[in-house]
Amino acid sequence: MSGEVPGRSSRARRILRGPRPEAVPAFVSRAAALVGVLNIAAGVFPRFRHSRMHAIAEVLPGSFGPFAAALSLSAGVLLLLLAHGLKRRKRRAWRAAVALLPAGAVAQFAYRHSLVGVLIAVALLVPLVLHRDQFAALPDPRSRWRALTNFVLMSAGSLVLGLIIVSVHPHRTIGDPSLADRLTHVVYGLFGFEGPVDYQGNTSWTVAFSLGALGWITAVTTIYLAFRPEHPAARLSEQDESQLRALLEKHGRRDSLGHFALRRDKAVVFSPSGKAAVTYRVVSGVMLASGDPIGDVEAWPGAIERFMDEAKAHSWTPAVMGCSETGGEVWTRETGLDALELGDEAVVEVADFSLAGRAMRNVRQMVKRIERAGYETRVRRVRDLSDGELDRIRRAAEDWRGTDTERGFSMALGRIGDATDGDCLIATAHKQDDEPGEYGDLKAILHFVPWGKDGASLDLMRRDRSADPGMNELLIVAALQAAPKFGIARVSLNFAMFRSALARGEKIGAGPVLRAWRGLLVFLSRWFQIESLYKFNAKFQPRWEPRFVVYRNSADLPRIGIAAMQAEGFVNLALPLPRFLRRRRAAAERPCAHAVTERDVRAA
Repeated sequence: MSGEVPGRSSRARRILRGPRPEAVPAFVSRAAALVGVLNIAAGVFPRFRHSRMHAIAEVLPGSFGPFAAALSLSAGVLLLLLAHGLKRRKRRAWRAAVALLPAGAVAQFAYRHSLVGVLIAVALLVPLVLHRDQFAALPDPRSRWRALTNFVLMSAGSLVLGLIIVSVHPHRTIGDPSLADRLTHVVYGLFGFEGPVDYQGNTSWTVAFSLGALGWITAVTTIYLAFRPEHPAARLSEQDESQLRALLEKHGRRDSLGHFALRRDKAVVFSPSGKAAVTYRVVSGVMLASGDPIGDVEAWPGAIERFMDEAKAHSWTPAVMGCSETGGEVWTRETGLDALELGDEAVVEVADFSLAGRAMRNVRQMVKRIERAGYETRVRRVRDLSDGELDRIRRAAEDWRGTDTERGFSMALGRIGDATDGDCLIATAHKQDDEPGEYGDLKAILHFVPWGKDGASLDLMRRDRSADPGMNELLIVAALQAAPKFGIARVSLNFAMFRSALARGEKIGAGPVLRAWRGLLVFLSRWFQIESLYKFNAKFQPRWEPRFVVYRNSADLPRIGIAAMQAEGFVNLALPLPRFLRRRRAAAERPCAHAVTERDVRAA
């Protein structure tokens, strides 16, 4: 018995002490979401409003007096909107919760004369106040376009929820209203007007107040998002770009993705010494870095520490896409993060490349056939092209893009022909025997960025869809053959996701798990260029350099994957702009913005 007393006392102290400080945001978030769901259920379903479980839902303004359903519904929706911000430790979400909980407790006591809701409110309010330092995350990048997204989503949700509210009172409905009548009643109710559906007793007031509450919440949240101060996504400043170029001048040979750090829609953090930097973009709360840190390896830890501090300050999920093996080792050692092999980068050594031999037979035959069809190639530095030709190339790259969405992030520069990118290479294909079109005799384009002083990294591939097949093979061969006169010894081609799994899965002796994994990748290749990029790269007999994704824990991988696909342009969760507005905004913000195409993208 004596041995049990210390254990009991320690458990009692833990209970009285409450949750650990770092666990408070997740605990409060789950509690807010639960109370929100219960409040919504109490406001929508009449029977649930009298359930014993509803005592939990009375933490915030809910079922009080004649406006019980409407207030309960409003509180539930607001709590659900608030829960995610609490989980991410957002300061504004904390302020809203601290204001709502006492208000809910006062209303609970005033209308119900019950201490249950007051006690629950205090139980949640105490850890919020005691651990307020856990809720210090700064705002995310945002724009006013989110107000339009909120309006559309909230309107759709209000229509669905309103239709449920109108339909859950079958015994009090006068007559048998059709679905069209119910939808009309919901739309009218969201604007505060009476619709065509009639109810017996006070039910009509309950439905009217509930629908009005939904409309009010939609309007208020949209107005708030539209008029709150903007926190635009960070952009690479001229000073940052200049400092990055200085680092690349000294250390650019280390990583083939280094030059892509100069994308101007990325932000950057530098090490305290200024000798290293990490560039990133924030997408859906994920802080995405790409490639290895820029600069001196010995200064990498300082830049990585700054990166992690920035992620912590905003409560962003840190992740790195496409770092090398060396970069992955440094990231995992300095941060405690994990690394997972993402795929392989195809690197061709120019001195070893040749069209001779059986292995290159298909490429050799395709190149010869295209040359006989009247095509010729030119490979030049960007600084050697005239302004007129650069303009034609830019317009052709824009119009030949396979989709309306700009694609590319980790392995795309996002522009062509900028005055600061004179060292970039452009390979073009021309057909002389055709009548000149809008872009003259231009039929295909390849754009390479510098990889140190003696390397090049493929940025984008674009071609006229009416041109003969094999333009990309023709231009890659032309670039590799012309590389020595530019002092280029190695060329990085496309990145092939899950390349090793595809290669091992097709070999004799591959196990059932590996074959099943390869089968899934082949199936997904119908929508994403997984197998096709691997096979295209393999034509040129490259060496394969593994690339990794660095992440905090396995639970973050789905979120990181979606954020990476958003950044690369494969998933668009925001409302698309009309095409003429996209062109106008692109001309104003990024006059030379051209990312990789749907078919010719570097990374999935």
